[in-house]
Amino acid sequence: MNDDKTYITWKEVEESLHLTEEQELAIRLQTQIMEATIEARKKNKLTQRELSKKTGIKQSAIARIEKCANSPQINTLMKLLYPMGYTLKVVPIEDTKK
Repeated sequence: MNDDKTYITWKEVEESLHLTEEQELAIRLQTQIMEATIEARKKNKLTQRELSKKTGIKQSAIARIEKCANSPQINTLMKLLYPMGYTLKVVPIEDTKK
Protein backbone atom coordinates (compact mmCIF):
# COMPACT_ATOMS: atom_id res chain seq x y z
CA MET A 1 0.00 0.00 0.00
CA ASN A 2 1.38 3.37 -1.03
CA ASP A 3 1.00 6.11 1.60
CA ASP A 4 2.29 9.05 -0.42
CA LYS A 5 -0.50 11.41 0.64
CA THR A 6 0.47 15.03 0.78
CA TYR A 7 -0.97 17.03 3.65
CA ILE A 8 -1.04 20.76 4.07
CA THR A 9 -1.36 22.71 7.27
CA TRP A 10 -4.29 24.93 8.24
CA LYS A 11 -1.91 27.90 7.99
CA GLU A 12 -1.20 26.96 4.34
CA VAL A 13 -4.93 26.73 3.65
CA GLU A 14 -5.51 30.15 5.20
CA GLU A 15 -2.69 31.66 3.15
CA SER A 16 -4.04 30.14 -0.07
CA LEU A 17 -7.42 31.84 0.49
CA HIS A 18 -5.87 35.33 0.30
CA LEU A 19 -8.47 36.79 2.67
CA THR A 20 -8.44 40.48 3.43
CA GLU A 21 -8.43 41.70 7.02
CA GLU A 22 -12.09 42.67 6.60
CA GLN A 23 -13.01 39.18 5.36
CA GLU A 24 -11.19 37.58 8.28
CA LEU A 25 -13.01 39.90 10.69
CA ALA A 26 -16.37 39.04 9.12
CA ILE A 27 -15.69 35.30 9.45
CA ARG A 28 -14.54 35.72 13.05
CA LEU A 29 -17.63 37.82 13.86
CA GLN A 30 -20.00 35.29 12.31
CA THR A 31 -18.35 32.50 14.28
CA GLN A 32 -18.66 34.48 17.51
CA ILE A 33 -22.34 35.20 16.84
CA MET A 34 -23.06 31.52 16.22
CA GLU A 35 -21.15 30.47 19.35
CA ALA A 36 -23.08 33.03 21.41
CA THR A 37 -26.39 31.84 19.93
CA ILE A 38 -25.60 28.22 20.77
CA GLU A 39 -24.53 29.25 24.27
CA ALA A 40 -27.80 31.19 24.75
CA ARG A 41 -29.82 28.15 23.66
CA LYS A 42 -27.93 25.90 26.06
CA LYS A 43 -28.21 28.40 28.96
CA ASN A 44 -31.96 28.37 28.37
CA LYS A 45 -31.80 24.56 28.47
CA LEU A 46 -33.43 24.31 25.07
CA THR A 47 -32.86 21.70 22.42
CA GLN A 48 -32.85 22.75 18.80
CA ARG A 49 -36.29 21.16 18.49
CA GLU A 50 -37.65 23.14 21.45
CA LEU A 51 -36.21 26.37 20.04
CA SER A 52 -37.80 25.47 16.73
CA LYS A 53 -41.21 25.23 18.39
CA LYS A 54 -40.73 28.61 20.11
CA THR A 55 -39.57 30.40 16.95
CA GLY A 56 -41.24 28.64 14.05
CA ILE A 57 -37.84 28.10 12.46
CA LYS A 58 -37.33 24.51 11.35
CA GLN A 59 -35.00 22.45 13.55
CA SER A 60 -32.95 21.48 10.51
CA ALA A 61 -32.45 25.17 9.68
CA ILE A 62 -31.31 25.85 13.25
CA ALA A 63 -28.84 22.96 12.97
CA ARG A 64 -27.42 24.36 9.71
CA ILE A 65 -27.11 27.82 11.24
CA GLU A 66 -25.34 26.44 14.33
CA LYS A 67 -22.90 24.50 12.12
CA CYS A 68 -22.22 27.71 10.17
CA ALA A 69 -23.44 25.92 7.06
CA ASN A 70 -25.96 28.72 6.56
CA SER A 71 -25.49 32.38 7.35
CA PRO A 72 -28.78 33.61 8.78
CA GLN A 73 -30.33 36.94 7.89
CA ILE A 74 -30.57 39.40 10.77
CA ASN A 75 -34.33 38.95 11.12
CA THR A 76 -33.86 35.16 11.43
CA LEU A 77 -31.16 35.64 14.02
CA MET A 78 -33.38 38.02 15.99
CA LYS A 79 -36.23 35.51 15.76
CA LEU A 80 -33.92 32.92 17.35
CA LEU A 81 -32.50 35.20 20.04
CA TYR A 82 -35.54 37.14 21.25
CA PRO A 83 -37.47 34.23 22.87
CA MET A 84 -34.30 33.34 24.78
CA GLY A 85 -33.98 36.89 26.14
CA TYR A 86 -31.15 38.06 23.87
CA THR A 87 -30.64 40.64 21.14
CA LEU A 88 -27.85 41.89 18.88
CA LYS A 89 -25.76 44.93 19.67
CA VAL A 90 -23.62 47.04 17.36
CA VAL A 91 -20.24 47.87 18.90
CA PRO A 92 -17.09 49.56 17.60
CA ILE A 93 -14.62 47.21 15.92
CA GLU A 94 -11.99 48.15 18.49
CA ASP A 95 -14.21 46.61 21.20
CA THR A 96 -14.32 43.30 19.33
CA LYS A 97 -10.52 43.02 19.23
CA LYS A 98 -10.18 42.99 23.04
